[in-house]
Amino acid sequence: MSVVRKTLIVAVAIIGAGTLMIIAFLAFRAWTTNVHQSSLAAFYATPEDFSQIPGTLLRWEPLGVDVADAKAYRLLYVTEDQQGKPAVAAGMAFIPDKKPDTPRPMVAFLQGTTGQGDACAPSRSEDPLHGIKNFLPEAMAQGWAVVAPDEYGVGTQGVQLYLIKDQEVHDTVNSIRALRSLPNALTGNDFAVYGYSQGGHSALWTGHLSKQFAPELDVVGVAVAAPAADLTSIIDRQWDSVVGWGIGADVTRSWSIAYPDLPVDPFLTDAARDNLERIAESCTFGSFIEGTVRHGIFRQDFFADNPANNPLWAQALIEQTPPPYPAALPIMLVQGTADQIVLAGPNANLQESWCAAGSTFNALWLEGVDHINVDDLAGPAVAGWIADRFAGLTAPNTCSVQPPWSLITVE
Repeated sequence: MSVVRKTLIVAVAIIGAGTLMIIAFLAFRAWTTNVHQSSLAAFYATPEDFSQIPGTLLRWEPLGVDVADAKAYRLLYVTEDQQGKPAVAAGMAFIPDKKPDTPRPMVAFLQGTTGQGDACAPSRSEDPLHGIKNFLPEAMAQGWAVVAPDEYGVGTQGVQLYLIKDQEVHDTVNSIRALRSLPNALTGNDFAVYGYSQGGHSALWTGHLSKQFAPELDVVGVAVAAPAADLTSIIDRQWDSVVGWGIGADVTRSWSIAYPDLPVDPFLTDAARDNLERIAESCTFGSFIEGTVRHGIFRQDFFADNPANNPLWAQALIEQTPPPYPAALPIMLVQGTADQIVLAGPNANLQESWCAAGSTFNALWLEGVDHINVDDLAGPAVAGWIADRFAGLTAPNTCSVQPPWSLITVE
């Protein structure tokens, strides 16, 4: 047998063994995920008969993770669906052990895109603190009560209305109401919102609509990291990129419910049409991996054309894009200049347009930071900014400083 042939046999054997190991690993992960989700199914099941009052806490139990000097809970609470009917949603809550001298302020932490399957819900994750780990220690040290909703239809019965403002805000304010019912919550009425990526969209709209949906609550400030804010720009710039695969299924599945007359099918490729429901039920990491392969290797896009060019889509995108705040409601924006998912350019435009409209705007630009890392790096700075809002200090305004256009690497 020649040396070349022996080398080929060895190479094939190594590749085969590696492939089998990957398959075995994925199969093991699928099995462990199924076991974990099965163990949680009863908690997340919709009760046969439950309160019709939004914000009612239906169930709670220990989250099963260690948080220093605090208790961590899994929640099931009453929210509202797209028809305004009572429905259930889930999430997490964190209460410091130390009893406060005055009513606790509250913070709603709104996560980024997760995917719409049950296993994608942060509170059902095997690592539920993943998205909040760099914010939570400071929040607990400050004595705040924190809630992190999964959103309706993620982990619970129903379909998530992804990037649809009313659903997002209903889920947020009702999770805050549920938080207040926990043992030793001891909260007041003041709350702040911190949202990342898609959660940034939820946070921005919560600032606008929380008083309408929950008049008893008082929002003191809104912080966002890499928010999906200017939806027209995001779709216009990312529809034919891998991001189309990462969020396209969530958008088209949800928006076809919220906007029944919206033309969806003509804007999908055959590959997207054949896989939409499966990808929507997948979690975001898997969707982006699959999208990277389809887009990069097989040259397949999710969208066949830019939906933003369609008048009905264009109007819906405008309706779901949050307008500037009045000066009385301060905002903090944290954005990485190297973000390739929520591009830095649209949020630089947001800073300029909101400042021009008179918003009290504090921008923190992180040079060379991408979308994955901006949330972790933003946590401590956001916690400090929120602490000052609860203390009643004058909010900083950086509108005199232009966005760092020369550092923004992706447009």
